[in-house]
Amino acid sequence: MIPLVMVAEGEEVSLVGVQGGGGIRKRLAELGMNPGMTFRVIHKDISGPVILAVKDSRLALGRNMAYRILVEII
Repeated sequence: MIPLVMVAEGEEVSLVGVQGGGGIRKRLAELGMNPGMTFRVIHKDISGPVILAVKDSRLALGRNMAYRILVEII
């Protein structure tokens, strides 16, 4: 398991878990991100958001949130 911000652009990953309280878990669930789902990192900058391809859409997450998301590279 590694934090989402450590994944290279173009990698496909599976969501394993989230470090943090109920607020961040609820927010990710509202965005449709649940443990076991897969998505691809489209863009990652040193200071900007992490952009993901989730199903048929794109999702931008702030770096602080991306540090708390634990993933496994597929």
